[in-house]
Amino acid sequence: MSTSQPVAQSTSERRAAEAALRALVGKFAPEGLRLVAAVRRSLRKRLPAAHEVVYEYRDCVVISFSPRGHGYEGVLAIRASAEGVKLYFNQGKSLPDPEKLLHGSAQTRWILLEAASTLTRPGVASLLDEAIAHNRVPFAETGRGSVVIRVTTAAKRARSRPAARKPHSKKQSG
Repeated sequence: MSTSQPVAQSTSERRAAEAALRALVGKFAPEGLRLVAAVRRSLRKRLPAAHEVVYEYRDCVVISFSPRGHGYEGVLAIRASAEGVKLYFNQGKSLPDPEKLLHGSAQTRWILLEAASTLTRPGVASLLDEAIAHNRVPFAETGRGSVVIRVTTAAKRARSRPAARKPHSKKQSG
């Protein structure tokens, strides 16, 4: 068995991962819970075999749509935070964008999602098609991707910080 492919997820594992994902979105973007769910449904229709790799950061949650379960191979990512819900195109700089919909100046570009219907706008649908077609690692034609929760180093550090220490009192020798 190849180590690059995640193992198929059982129903109970998927339920647990979905619950953890909902909790993370609720933590960082409670107003965006329904929007994130609708955008995920829409993207899964386009990419049914994509693995959703979920990362928790200090102020947001990111869901990367990846062919093999590695976030860095993802073509698209949903970012949910108090600032709203954004759809990131990991190779956005190289995508044709005649309507100038993409924001950002780095390789990764994004659009603000106000509703799931944003994905059906012709300019956005074209960007999605181009991004998927030109992804470096192709997506499987069949199968069902998994939902994988990853904890970032920053999140691990924040959770593992010890409680504040009380100052030591010096004993007086008599």
